[in-house]
Amino acid sequence: MSNVENVCPQTLRGVARELRRLAANPPAGIKLLLRDDDLTDVVATMEGPAGTPYFGGTFRVRLVLGREFPAAPPRAFFLTKLFHPNVAPDSGEVCVNTLKRDWRPELGLEHALLAIKCLLIAPNAESALNAEAAALLRDRYDDYFARAKLLTDIHARAPSPLRRREGSASEPSGAEPDSGPAAKRERRVAAAAAAPGKAARRVLKRL
Repeated sequence: MSNVENVCPQTLRGVARELRRLAANPPAGIKLLLRDDDLTDVVATMEGPAGTPYFGGTFRVRLVLGREFPAAPPRAFFLTKLFHPNVAPDSGEVCVNTLKRDWRPELGLEHALLAIKCLLIAPNAESALNAEAAALLRDRYDDYFARAKLLTDIHARAPSPLRRREGSASEPSGAEPDSGPAAKRERRVAAAAAAPGKAARRVLKRL
């Protein structure tokens, strides 16, 4: 729901200036998806950082500005599904101290986006919204990495040109639409998404 009518005009003007600046000079790996109808609902894409299980993926992130912004922090959500201790698995809501107790009005939207990106690099198992991911991060990091990478491959990677060409090709006469090798591979990936740990890694090795 839009908060434009509840946010004071001076704040909205400041948000508009910052959004224009960020669109012209975005932080590395972050791109704003500007919309003119609602300045209180900010959407950006974020590249998964190198050295993390999110590398190679592109994630859509949403910042929702409430009526008390900038005195109160924006609420943050991942619109792209991912496996992360500090991201709620159902709503995508993000828990990070910068957008909670450590928020200061002068930090602004760029700092909020960078804090979310840093969370992809250094997840915090102590403030978890996903208990399963937090437990794997603490006790079985390799399994956490494999599970997070698997969901990144499924939800955050763009289809390869080869896959797009395969999808556009017409099916041979009488062929079952789900009987080819690509369809079988997709079924294996989908099944592994629900299987943490070693099972997921075995699927990844076969793919």
